[in-house]
Amino acid sequence: MALIHRIDPSIPLLTPKGPANAHFLLDYSEDHHLFWVCAIRETGEMWTFSNQEIRVQANPTMGRDKIPLPEDWWAK
Repeated sequence: MALIHRIDPSIPLLTPKGPANAHFLLDYSEDHHLFWVCAIRETGEMWTFSNQEIRVQANPTMGRDKIPLPEDWWAK
């Protein structure tokens, strides 16, 4: 059974498609990764990404001044 969680307020994330806001979280069970439904800020497109594909954005207030990303992170 899948659960869909609405995220309100949305969470700003870094994705392979560029900066986005996560609006929904899909949870298919403990045997699967979580999937994040995100709106890409630049294009307005909706994409779904698994946990290993996304990173939270930097937030100095929360002590996340820099988010380390792999070299090929934005490669398409």
